[in-house]
Amino acid sequence: MLPFIFRRLLQFVPTFLLGTVLIFAIVQLAPGDFTDILRENPLIKPEQRQLLIERYGLDKPVVTQYFSWLARFVQGDLGTSFAENRPVWEVIAPRVGNSMILVLLSTLITYLVAIPLGVFSALRPYSFPDRVFSILTYFGLGIPSFFFMLLVMYGMVKLKQNFGWNVPISGKSSGDFTGWRYALDVFIFALPPSIVIALRAISSESRFIRGQMLEVMGQDYIRTAKAKGLGMNNMVYKHAFRNAVVPLVAGIGGLLPGVISGAGFVEVTYSWPGLTPKLLEVLTTKDLYIFVSVTALSVLLYIVGNIISDILLGMVDPRIRYN
Repeated sequence: MLPFIFRRLLQFVPTFLLGTVLIFAIVQLAPGDFTDILRENPLIKPEQRQLLIERYGLDKPVVTQYFSWLARFVQGDLGTSFAENRPVWEVIAPRVGNSMILVLLSTLITYLVAIPLGVFSALRPYSFPDRVFSILTYFGLGIPSFFFMLLVMYGMVKLKQNFGWNVPISGKSSGDFTGWRYALDVFIFALPPSIVIALRAISSESRFIRGQMLEVMGQDYIRTAKAKGLGMNNMVYKHAFRNAVVPLVAGIGGLLPGVISGAGFVEVTYSWPGLTPKLLEVLTTKDLYIFVSVTALSVLLYIVGNIISDILLGMVDPRIRYN
């Protein structure tokens, strides 16, 4: 296992370099830079704008800018935000934490619901409950999360107007609480968007698990286990489910970048102070180092996630051996 991990870490270096080069190049291909916004401000003189260009190194060649950023990045310095004039990590850290709340909570909801639902449907294929679940999952896959979030918010507004219910409509918290009351308040506000985010994942993962379970339940060794009188729970969860879950484990590594990349447009719709609204703002202000650093961290987490998936596969499937 250790030689395999070492080889994967060696492969990580050129992959990360190529990924960050592409990210930096694409961002630099966009016309203009952060200081273009200052041209519209009559209070900013051309000399002051030129000083900012030199201060942030925007007058240097793109290759020089890239290696300067990379040298700081490997030392843990993500650069300086042009718009806020402070370290990038100080700008994004609170928002990363907020996004992690939604991502982790929605992931927990997804697997708590999708796995039992997929197994239940696979054990009763083409029954009435299975057909109902199939219809609901098609709707879950077809409706965009941000649009469904709008419907949920509309319903919560109606509940508040018609019944006076104190339901969370938007944001992260309703007041200046401290301690466990603040944590509970954040949890209540995070629950609606987390459920909305989880609905699409539940639809896809439950159908995936159902398909895998149906395929495994048709294998010869499962029929042999039935013929020998092996208990249903033992046969399903110890033998069938363990083999059916192998492709699911292989995709766990892809969840890791989501921890830092945000929860998508649901954050914008719900006015959740996560990372996605900040990244949209960064694209407008052309704050180079925030966008490049966040994307580079996502690439880093994706590579690490793949390594973790390979290790977990070796633990789940005894047929897989890494030398």
